[in-house]
Amino acid sequence: MNSNAKIDALELMLTDLRTRNEPIRHKAAFRGCQPEFQALVSRLIEQLENELLDEKHRYREASRSVVS
Repeated sequence: MNSNAKIDALELMLTDLRTRNEPIRHKAAFRGCQPEFQALVSRLIEQLENELLDEKHRYREASRSVVS
């Protein structure tokens, strides 16, 4: 599939959020906010996944318009 910069950026951010960043997780545990931190990460992932799907849909529609 062809891509654009926004799709690439969203995919990279999702990859980063899904990667276990141990120093940050240890800091959250030390501060006593691990559950809140994980909930926030999960919410961000969900929002970015939705934005990625929307962007891919817009990109496909734009590509179809150019071909037609």
